[in-house]
Amino acid sequence: MDYNQTVHLPQTDFPMRAGLPRREPEMLQAMYDHDLYHKLMKKNEGKPLFVLHDGPPYANGNIHIGTALNKILKDIIVKHRNMTGWCAPYVPGWDTHGLPIESAILKNKKIKRDELTTAQFREKCKEYALDFVDKQREQFKRLGVLGEWDDPYLTLKPAFEAKQVEIFGKMAEKGFIFKGMKPVYWCPNDQTALAEAEIEYADDPCTTLFVKFPVRDDKGRLAQYADLSRTYFVIWTTTPWTIPGNMAICVNADFDYVLLQAPNGEVYILARDLAERVCKAAGIDYAACRVLATLKGSAFELMAAKHPLFDRESVLLCGEHVTLDAGTGCVHTAPGFGADDFNICRAYDKAGKTNIGVPVPVNARGVMTDERYNGQFYAKGNDLVVEDLDAEGFLLAKENITHSYPHCWRCKHPIIYRATEQWFCSVDAIKDAAVKACDGIQWKPDWGKDRMTGMITERNDWCISRQRVWGVPIPIFYCAKCGKDIVTPETIRRVSDLFRAHGSNIWFDKTADELVPEGLVCPECGHTHFTKESDIMDVWFDSGSTHAAVLDERPYLHFPADVYLEGGDQYRGWFQSSMLTSIAAKGVAPYKQIITHGWTVDGEGKAMHKSLGNAVGPEEVIKDYGADMLRLWVASADYTQDMRISGDIMKQLSQAYLKIRNTARYMLGNLCDFDPDADLVAAEHLMGLDRYALHLFNQLVKTVRAAYDRYEFHAVYRAVYNFCVVDLSNFYLDIIKDRLYCGDEAARRSAQTALYVILDGMTRLIAPILAFTSDEIWHAMRHGSDADAESVLFNDMPGDNAAFALAGADQERWEKLVSLRDAVNKALENARTAGVFKKAQDTEVTLSVSEQDAAFLAGADLAALCIVSSVIVTTGSLEGERADECRIPCTIAVRLSDAPKCPRCWNHNEHVGEDPEHPDLCPRCAGVVRGQG
Repeated sequence: MDYNQTVHLPQTDFPMRAGLPRREPEMLQAMYDHDLYHKLMKKNEGKPLFVLHDGPPYANGNIHIGTALNKILKDIIVKHRNMTGWCAPYVPGWDTHGLPIESAILKNKKIKRDELTTAQFREKCKEYALDFVDKQREQFKRLGVLGEWDDPYLTLKPAFEAKQVEIFGKMAEKGFIFKGMKPVYWCPNDQTALAEAEIEYADDPCTTLFVKFPVRDDKGRLAQYADLSRTYFVIWTTTPWTIPGNMAICVNADFDYVLLQAPNGEVYILARDLAERVCKAAGIDYAACRVLATLKGSAFELMAAKHPLFDRESVLLCGEHVTLDAGTGCVHTAPGFGADDFNICRAYDKAGKTNIGVPVPVNARGVMTDERYNGQFYAKGNDLVVEDLDAEGFLLAKENITHSYPHCWRCKHPIIYRATEQWFCSVDAIKDAAVKACDGIQWKPDWGKDRMTGMITERNDWCISRQRVWGVPIPIFYCAKCGKDIVTPETIRRVSDLFRAHGSNIWFDKTADELVPEGLVCPECGHTHFTKESDIMDVWFDSGSTHAAVLDERPYLHFPADVYLEGGDQYRGWFQSSMLTSIAAKGVAPYKQIITHGWTVDGEGKAMHKSLGNAVGPEEVIKDYGADMLRLWVASADYTQDMRISGDIMKQLSQAYLKIRNTARYMLGNLCDFDPDADLVAAEHLMGLDRYALHLFNQLVKTVRAAYDRYEFHAVYRAVYNFCVVDLSNFYLDIIKDRLYCGDEAARRSAQTALYVILDGMTRLIAPILAFTSDEIWHAMRHGSDADAESVLFNDMPGDNAAFALAGADQERWEKLVSLRDAVNKALENARTAGVFKKAQDTEVTLSVSEQDAAFLAGADLAALCIVSSVIVTTGSLEGERADECRIPCTIAVRLSDAPKCPRCWNHNEHVGEDPEHPDLCPRCAGVVRGQG
């Protein structure tokens, strides 16, 4: 008889090699053919709502590895919630306005901007944005991300724009919106104001100057110490082009200042603590200098110096912003080019002490407009100013240094600080409430709270106007007669209604008189004709309004959101703009929890750049490994830190993936003849080892569920991987192979029950991470009637099952047996190395233990546990390998078995040959074969 035909070998069509790049698109198509997302929402209808609100990526360009990380993290969270008792919709969105899209259209040589109306140009921008929305949507779907892709939110949709206008109106009604002349970040290249969130810093070379300003009016206080014709205030600057805008010099009232006479007879007024440093920069022998007088900074207030390049005075002011960190202690002050400069000059003007004003001798294009340098681009002006100061004898010293300087995040060009008339949101009016709201928010990582509160506390008023056209217009009218700006609940309602019905293009298509509410009258002068604001809102106001335009407008969502999840840069971006608009309009924060992920870097921890050749694109990973491997990478490391990715990392991870996959494949193969509804064995009737395996699985479930709840997906991955390797492959699956292949019906069904429960539960546990593989496993399984076979996502994750949990004594018993098995395996390996045997099944193991432990081991199937032919337990002395570290201290002897070998199970058994019907088989195999017949 061919006994091989009586062995239950595993059978499955589930492939060992995943072939994910080829097979995933088919699975993805099936998911959408079956409308998986909407079915999931329908299935979970009525359950508690969990809302992860999507921060909108920008609709420009293809996704990169950072955006893939972000979307996959969100998908893991949403799927986990949908499988643990929640209804968790996911509405993706896009930020679709802004300068990058305008710039892309302007670079298109086929489009002639001067031949298009503003509305026509905006239509081109809209087409461009929607094209990239479509491209990115398919790229995100390819990652296995499920969501409401058929109805995402877009900031260009009329309904969104209308709601954004309403938020603006609520803020204006509360007095948080104002127009003012203030220095703002200004990009000459793009000719628009920028928000702090639109600034990035880079190292730039620059020339620093020490410039002499001759004393003109000392208020009768200095002539007693020095010859005023040779006395100078010395200022320091890193931006020579701003010297034409100098209107004042600031000192600190409390600092000590010296009148320092140099060897050449000139007298320099500068902070005492910086004098030696300035002399060193100027090549002056400090030891040869003489201090003529020491005065407090307050003594210089309202003195006047002569401007070195123009026929005017620079007044001396006292300001607390003056420090001793660098420079001279005499601060060059140009109110049109700096926030501190502007504030101090405005304060003195308001107090009636000065009449400085805010001259801004640089236009929107960065071109200087003063009488001396008119027509010069400001960067070129740097060199000209230095040359003129030197030629006229006012340049004390210059140094070439490299410093960190702000750049436009879009065009990457250096920006300038320039005073212009802009619309602002008063952050001062709401920052205390915003900071207080942070106390009620959960932060992951914990440092997020300090970062957010610090940024809100330190930020200036928010410049919300932009001198562009592709965006939501600022909904403000002006009286055509007196110029009064008009924004009322009625005008806001009217504009919102028009935008909702027609889109914001109507603002550019219609005149102000056609847009205003019927019967509107200027509250200042009674005039009835109007003009309108031409600026648009900062795009951060767009995305910052999503809590209203999305959460408030879709009845199946709620406000505030449960979670906002983005990269660390969003503390000055979306996290903050959302907080400010929500606090201003609603008085509460828009989210309950902030989760932050790190940057994506290469394998060495370096930032990725195409120019360096170290960039890894998601499409590359998908092409080589599949999207599930990218998802596993996301879950494999602590995403709150920077995430490393490289070819080597993906290769290593692919081995871990194959371990999980092929563990599932082995279980699938051994469940080929198992019908859960007919063959499932009750927990209390399972064999001891199978109960222990389910106990270990129950521990895994508790670990994984807790890790998911903490949003620690690397802990999920590590627990599942270790369970597959340590508890299953190296232990349980290894032991039960003999029983599965050769055992009787009851023994096999017991093992198969454990396998089914483990595979069913493990597939559910990994479903949020391995979107495609879990789906593939699920459809390869035969399910019980209590499971939804259509999709693993339609089933709850397993929970803590008391029926599987072993009591303390039983758990300790198995832990001791596992410890003994480990000791035996070590002795077996040493014997194999010594040439005693080739296969463990050919051996007989003898254990010498204490009488108490011998009693403990009585009845245990140690041969099956250790996968040897027989185990003999004795209390007598024995020559062998000592295992004192084992929880059952013992001596272990390994020898080849003398008993005959059963050709069916390959175990040696002294009773082989005793069965007359099957004389070649061991008693167990003979009974099984007889039962099959």
